[in-house]
Amino acid sequence: MARDYRDLHDPNAEYTMRELSAETMGASAKRGGGRDVEITDVQTTMVDGNFPWTLVRVYTDAGLVGTGEAYWGAGIPELIERMAPFLIGENPLDIDRLYEHLIQKMSGEGSVEGVTVSAISGIEVALHDLAGKIIEVPAYQLLGGKYRDHMRVYCDCHTEEEADPDACADEAERVVEELGYDALKFDLDVPSGHEKDRANRHLRPGEIRHKAEIVEKVTERVKDRADVAFDCHWTFSGNSAERLAEAIDDYDVWWLEDPVPPENLEVQEKVTDSTTTPITVGENRYRVTEHRRLIEEQAVDIVAPDMPKIGGMRETRKIADVANQYYVPVAMHNVSSPVGTIASAHVGASVPNSLAVEYHSYELDWWEDLVEEDGLIEDGYMKVPEENGLGVTLDLDTVEDHMVKGETLFDEA
Repeated sequence: MARDYRDLHDPNAEYTMRELSAETMGASAKRGGGRDVEITDVQTTMVDGNFPWTLVRVYTDAGLVGTGEAYWGAGIPELIERMAPFLIGENPLDIDRLYEHLIQKMSGEGSVEGVTVSAISGIEVALHDLAGKIIEVPAYQLLGGKYRDHMRVYCDCHTEEEADPDACADEAERVVEELGYDALKFDLDVPSGHEKDRANRHLRPGEIRHKAEIVEKVTERVKDRADVAFDCHWTFSGNSAERLAEAIDDYDVWWLEDPVPPENLEVQEKVTDSTTTPITVGENRYRVTEHRRLIEEQAVDIVAPDMPKIGGMRETRKIADVANQYYVPVAMHNVSSPVGTIASAHVGASVPNSLAVEYHSYELDWWEDLVEEDGLIEDGYMKVPEENGLGVTLDLDTVEDHMVKGETLFDEA
């Protein structure tokens, strides 16, 4: 019998809206649309890259699987296994509700910051991939759409002799000329030969001169061909950080990153106020609550959240929104596999104040092999995928080839 959809409003009609909805949503779920979907399992596998990448997969009864990534850290797979029962049977489209549910359920494990937040981040990224597949949109659409089609990538550079200013300058020129990047970063917490006691965080004059020489040689070599940032990894005292910033003030520094330990906001604010060199902080601050203090106190010139570490895609979007109220740009820290890197690109594309996403694996020749897609980064830019979800597909053979010893491969979708 043909169904008369004109009578769906009539509770006495042969086919009510409730009946039609249940049937059409069930069929739609199998096609990749509709809300009649339940989570059936959550699995992790750790890959031995240049960092131990924790890949996360969320499985459903519709046959669709979402893939995410959590920042590396001891105990994260165990934490995710602990959270799996809180997700099974739930609707994966309710990303915000599930995120807050996990934050609440894991409060005893410290879900304010640290590895518990990172574990939840990996699940949250997988839910965005899965939700995009279910409703058939790219992940950036779930964040409000995009401002740009391509995300700028900055290359974290290394040399065999990282303390040699000339070697750093040579590598900067090579990465610009041969690899096509127009944004770079180098480390400044490297030995200078002048250290006496690194534990006290004090920089002696010779150490400052050495670090300033690295900055000078690199920035003068690349000139206007590339922006160059320099990372300190929370190493120096407040006064030493101020003296270092003053010593490099005349050079074209994109930013000076994490010059002091992250705990004391007042010291961080004082260092930032002391210099015109842009100061960047963020990868060791968790969720929007901790980043909000940095931004509102104007203790940072550029905020640098690490998306798979500090709370996930929507939380990073919230951080960017707060930063935008203070006209502060966002440059996402990132040491991820292609999964987390592409997810960061989706977030970066969705916010107006995004500068770039970090790429930390340019020396790892199989990084891109971890997914089936090719050409993820070309000439220093990453095209934001238009496919459903994150737009990348794990190559399980490569995952298996590079698993951390003792890990088990994911189930097939």
